[in-house]
Amino acid sequence: MENIRNFCIIAHIDHGKSTLADRLLQHTHTVSDRDFQDQVLDNMDLERERGITIKSHAIQMDYQLEGKDYVLNLIDTPGHVDFSYEVSRSIAACEGALLIVDATQGIQAQTISNLYLAIDHDLEIIPVLNKMDMPSAMPEEVKDQIVDLIGCSRASIIEASGKTGMGVEEILEAIVYSIPPPKGDPQAPLQALIFDSVFNSFRGIIAYFKIRNGVIRAGEKVKFFNTGKEYEADEIGVLRLGMEPRKELGTGMVGYIISGIKTSKEVKVGDTITHTQKPCSEAIDGFEEVKPMVFAGVYPIETDEYEDLRSSLEKLQLNDASLTFEPESSVALGFGFRCGFLGMLHMEIVQERLDREFDMNVITTVPNVSYKIYTKKNEMVEVHNPSGLPDPKWLDYIEEPVIKAQIITKSEFIGAIMNLCMEKRGELQNQHYLTADRVELTFHMPLAEIVFDFYDKLKSISRGYASFDYTPIGYQRSNLIKLDIMLNGEPMDALSSLVHFDNAYTLGKKMTEKLKELIPRQQFEIAIQASIGTKVIARSTVKAVRKDVTAKCYGGDITRKRKLLEKQKKGKKRMKQVGNVEVPQKAFIEVLKLD
Repeated sequence: MENIRNFCIIAHIDHGKSTLADRLLQHTHTVSDRDFQDQVLDNMDLERERGITIKSHAIQMDYQLEGKDYVLNLIDTPGHVDFSYEVSRSIAACEGALLIVDATQGIQAQTISNLYLAIDHDLEIIPVLNKMDMPSAMPEEVKDQIVDLIGCSRASIIEASGKTGMGVEEILEAIVYSIPPPKGDPQAPLQALIFDSVFNSFRGIIAYFKIRNGVIRAGEKVKFFNTGKEYEADEIGVLRLGMEPRKELGTGMVGYIISGIKTSKEVKVGDTITHTQKPCSEAIDGFEEVKPMVFAGVYPIETDEYEDLRSSLEKLQLNDASLTFEPESSVALGFGFRCGFLGMLHMEIVQERLDREFDMNVITTVPNVSYKIYTKKNEMVEVHNPSGLPDPKWLDYIEEPVIKAQIITKSEFIGAIMNLCMEKRGELQNQHYLTADRVELTFHMPLAEIVFDFYDKLKSISRGYASFDYTPIGYQRSNLIKLDIMLNGEPMDALSSLVHFDNAYTLGKKMTEKLKELIPRQQFEIAIQASIGTKVIARSTVKAVRKDVTAKCYGGDITRKRKLLEKQKKGKKRMKQVGNVEVPQKAFIEVLKLD
């Protein structure tokens, strides 16, 4: 145990975590030159295309220092706030963290929120100043920020560059000297925390764990604490570039277990593995429960693919523990699932992964939150979907969920952030200066207002500096109405939404205009209308694709042309009665991005 070090890498988006991880792996010869590619740990196509890390990745390295052999377990984590749940799980499996700060940008919001997560778990922090080879680096200023933030000495900040490999040796030495070896009792009953899992179609479910106490050997009978199910450890091993089987793993090690589990419900991330014969008395504290921010319906395009979609979502949930889902149905789309996501990027990524990894074509409805509806008969109904709203004549009033939002920002952005929150129907509760330059703002605002683009806007007006956290505080009465979108008089329940009375007209107008651009032209005219109840408040028309039937009339009497046009008009009218309009998936997503 003395020679084991478990650490993760935390940073804001694009501060160079994955590139630095590449250098560490090359320096310790974990990856051969033949297998090496940039961002070697990002093994999903999506991660490479977008240049972001979506999953945390664990890998083991061997390192020699002063004649002693050390085993280093590295976990590379995502930087985007939508995947902060991944980070919180990685931190639970480590004793130390590399805090990477971009020398050209300084400390940013996600750096701070990830740092607080690490400090809450008593991790040893090693500050690293990355991108020192850039001409625009400002090491002195950024070092001041780091010293202010974590109170370390200036000398302990390591200057490095993931691109050139500068400072890699110092980082490895600091990991060995500064990060404590894992604590635990090898003689105690087995206690291992599951911090991630993946689905393999040949081997079943593979769980990744970190051993807190005890020893696990291949072939032993083990039990999962929360589900109470018992299995045989067919294969255990460590995670290198691939999976390497081992006979036994001791306290403090990070590894994987394959026990032929086929159903995804039996593995819960955050569960504890123990022996069947000599079980531990209590489970390890897992992680905080995930709080979905955005709810949207996900429906298969072909209705008979419903069961396939269910199993795809279950397999995806294994690999992405922050996804939640439950069955629901819709008039226009049939059976599907109501899914909870951590944000709009998370929703986009889940949709992409369903398409790529499971070949599932899905339609996603407008994201929203759950409401409490009170009828005139004094009944309360909870509605997740605007189409479930009772008839307006029975409606008494609607209550919507309210949150307490805490925003930490630099003081220069206060005005813009306050304006944004007021626009989103927020009420300022408190303003508190943490330092001369950093402010914490507390707002009460409706959850529905932060679902769409609040976070993106907050990021852009604060140049990525504002960090945002929220806690639900209950429901409040609100003047909400249901906005319906109709195509040729047919309501599209997937596009209907509950909006505040004051915003209904502008939103209806924007949605009809946006759909006009996105719906392909047909042989007949398509009327796109936004309505409240029976009152139409906005309309756009997609013009018909017309063939020039009068082309053969050159000269002659006008009645000849008129006759041909009338004939065409009748054909169009007939076609409109039988034709139906396909709304492309892109239209659903684009409508969500409306300002």
